[in-house]
Amino acid sequence: MKAVLMTAIKELNYVDYEKPTPKDDEVLLQIMAVGVCGSDIPRILVSGPHVLPIIPGHEFAGRIVEVGKNVKGWKVGDKASAAPLLPCNECEWCKKGIYSLCEDYKYYGSRNNGAFAQYLAVKEECLLRLDADTPYDWGATIDPAANAIHAYLRANGNGEDTVAVYGLGAIGLFAIQYAKYLGCKKIVAVDIDDGKLEDAVKCGATFTVNSLKENPVEKIKEYTDGKGVTLSLEMSGAPICQHQAILGTGKMGRVVYLGISHKPLELSEKAVDQIERYQISIIGSWNSFSNPYPGFEWTEAAKLMNEKGFNPDLLISHRLDLSEMPEIFKQIDEKKLVYNKIMFYPNGMEERK
Repeated sequence: MKAVLMTAIKELNYVDYEKPTPKDDEVLLQIMAVGVCGSDIPRILVSGPHVLPIIPGHEFAGRIVEVGKNVKGWKVGDKASAAPLLPCNECEWCKKGIYSLCEDYKYYGSRNNGAFAQYLAVKEECLLRLDADTPYDWGATIDPAANAIHAYLRANGNGEDTVAVYGLGAIGLFAIQYAKYLGCKKIVAVDIDDGKLEDAVKCGATFTVNSLKENPVEKIKEYTDGKGVTLSLEMSGAPICQHQAILGTGKMGRVVYLGISHKPLELSEKAVDQIERYQISIIGSWNSFSNPYPGFEWTEAAKLMNEKGFNPDLLISHRLDLSEMPEIFKQIDEKKLVYNKIMFYPNGMEERK
């Protein structure tokens, strides 16, 4: 089979690779679509994965072409996506059903081979069913959608919330779509890119702020009659946005930090004062897995894909052949590419649906 093999940081090669053979509890998935996650970029270009060499890629969907003898409920020809985490099921967090905090997990694309390839053997417990009319590349975006839903669950978000989303990558845009689905009436999108703000409106944002041109805290206060939002979702990882998310949140509000920054955050006296006086909750959100595995986040995201409650077409910016991946990552590294969700098709773009 063809695959993209990573042998060192910034070293990607489109190669011939041995086609995997599924174990008794696995299916062989013909990968029809695989997306680039925000975490793939530093993993490939900066920090490296946990093991080398490796086939990266953990946002994927495909067609089952072989079924292990112990697999139940799946057959050749079924369409499926999959959760990439392989929990140990032995640590205290797995036993509590909080699989996002597993202490000894494996992971397709970072700790074992992933989906930037024509085929991948996948554990049955990871599979999520796609309807016949759900495009494969929609299935390959269930991962960022599940992360967005997880952020809402961490904050007990609901349709009564007024919401601000900072950072409009795939997770941020899905967060806006989910807020709309829940029935939120005021949904503020904050970013520095006008194109992404336009996408946010298509996803359901009712108000946008370009934070390079306007002060988002002031604009949010104006939009909410001076109250601030009840729920701020910080998806960018930028310390300035992490700070603004606090200042734009009202009394008894919640701030969820999901974006990874790798930078320190220093809070102003005003922000600390507001956390205390407004009794604001600061909440961390890590990954997206819960009990029963892979969790409501994943089954709900798959359901919304199948029911057309989510629309990934609003955030897929590039559709490419897998052979183009090494060059695309060079362009990303050289900051020559403007993108949102990049999607590759290892078995040809003509079978996207």
